[in-house]
This record gives sequence, structure tokens and C-alpha cells, in this order.
Amino acid sequence: MKKFKSFKALALTSCAIAALVFVVSSSAQAQSIVVASTTSTEQSGLFAYLLPAFKQASGLDVKVVALGTGQALDMGRRGDADVLFVHDQVAEEKIVAEGFALKRFPVMVNDFVLIGPAADPAKTKGRDIVEALKKLSASNTAFISRGDKSGTHAAELRFWKMAALPDAKGAGYKECGCGMGPALNIASSSGAYVLADRGTWLNFKNRGDLAVLVEGDNRLFNQYGVMLVNPAKHPQVKVAEGQKFVDWVVSAPGQAVIAGYKIGGEQLFFPNAGK
Repeated sequence: MKKFKSFKALALTSCAIAALVFVVSSSAQAQSIVVASTTSTEQSGLFAYLLPAFKQASGLDVKVVALGTGQALDMGRRGDADVLFVHDQVAEEKIVAEGFALKRFPVMVNDFVLIGPAADPAKTKGRDIVEALKKLSASNTAFISRGDKSGTHAAELRFWKMAALPDAKGAGYKECGCGMGPALNIASSSGAYVLADRGTWLNFKNRGDLAVLVEGDNRLFNQYGVMLVNPAKHPQVKVAEGQKFVDWVVSAPGQAVIAGYKIGGEQLFFPNAGK
């Protein structure tokens, strides 16, 4: 009888420990969120600068999955992320209209730049991205497209369409199906042109003889937005925690952190929440 009581007590203790482990594990899980974002926010170094400040303000950890914007939005459609932080406004508005994400909030802007060999064999240098693409097409000069349905790729395709050359990009046009960093590496090693976001370019170390050739065109404006994945579609979404992130990045403290991120004294992103 005494043995049975001891065994019963041991069993109860084991159950209690297991329950405690489950509670602690569940609590730890609740203290983190998944943000599906673009490669530009990660490869520019922004998240490494931004997330410690958010952790200090909220106590929450953030796991960033950095993909092309199209792939990041698909994560939201599948319910594999809590928050989306991307830069293709047309696609962002579409996912909200589909009901897979809640209200979209503008967060910040930077710009795209056309990068190419400093000698500029296609003579693209200037402020007009459309004229630059026409010259690249006419000269069949090497151009590396990300080709990955990212926000940068979507912008590039818009510019080709503006140039009336959506299907005549020249013999030098190649898609890498890769992120911004790898695309820049390919351009650097092959002496090709590439469209890049300024933030990733400023943080890019393997430049070779590449230089910024086209900048300042208003059409190169690059807007970022943030939104919570819709819990009505995916009940597993961490609504309270995800909303804390959304609220913080558009708040005055979050916007100040974004404005404070610089490389070599140059500001990479310009906060514009509420505009």
C-alpha cells in the first residue's frame, strides 16, 4: 500500500512537472512573433538595429523571415506569419482586399537606384529610370533582374512597362531568382547593371567597380507598409503580440528608431507613418 502511495505521488509530481514545462513553453512561445518581411529590410541592417529597441519596449522577441515581398505575402495567406512588413503597395492592398491581412499602415520610405559599372557603358547616368532602361535594352547590356516577385522586382517590371519594353528588355537581361544581396554580387562579378534599394546598396560591401548611376527620379520612390495577418482566416495568429509590433513601428518612438538608422552618416529609411 505504501509503495502504491509513493508511486501515485511520483506520478502526480511528474504530471505537475510536465504541466509546468508546458505552461513555461507556451508562455515562451507567446512572447515571440513571426514577421515576414523583405530581404531589403534585413540585408540593409535595419532589423538588427530596430528589433533590440522593440524588445526593450515590449518584451517580445521577433523572428524575421526575409523573403521577396511576394513570398512574404504568401506566408501571410498561409498563416505562417503574424505580421507582414513589405514594400509593394499594390500587392499589399490586394492581400487586405482578399481578407488575409488587416489594415495596412505606411511605415517608411527609401528609394530605388540603378547600379552599374562606374564606366557606364550604356550611358544611363542621370535621373530618368525609364530612359536608362531604354538605353540598356537598345545596347543589349547585361542587366541582372531579381526575378523573384519581390517588391524590387515588381518595381523593376513597372519601369520596363513605362519604357514600353515589357517584353523587349535586351539580350543582356538575366533573372537570378535571388535576393538583393546575391543580385548585387552577380552584378559586381559580371559588370552588369541592377536595380537595388538604396538601403541594401549602402550596406553592401562587395561593390567592385559598381556605382549609383540613376537616382532622384520620383518614380523610384519606395514605400514600406506593415499589417497584421487576419486571425479570422488563421486563428493561430498572435493578435495582441503582433498588434504591439504594428503599433510600435508606426508610433513616435518606433519612427524615431527607424530615422536613427544610418550607415556612414547617411540615413537609410525615412519614417512616414500617418502620411
